[in-house]
Amino acid sequence: MKTKIILYNEPTTKLDHITKKEIKILIKKKKKKYNTSSIIITHDVDCARMISNRMILLIDRINYAEGTFETLLSSKDPKVQAFFK
Repeated sequence: MKTKIILYNEPTTKLDHITKKEIKILIKKKKKKYNTSSIIITHDVDCARMISNRMILLIDRINYAEGTFETLLSSKDPKVQAFFK
């Protein structure tokens, strides 16, 4: 199979720190090796920082904000900042 998109739903939830890091590295390797896109649903800020090149924050079921990790991190919007605390 030549999968173009892989969907991950909370891939690091309830894992210890070592396993979390291994999962993030594995996702990055698979993305590079197979040239796939990934949709990652996560509350893990470090996972989003390490893996994403673009993020979408959903608030109240709407696309509230999107951009790079750095762009969203520097946002002055209190709802966006709440994600990073």
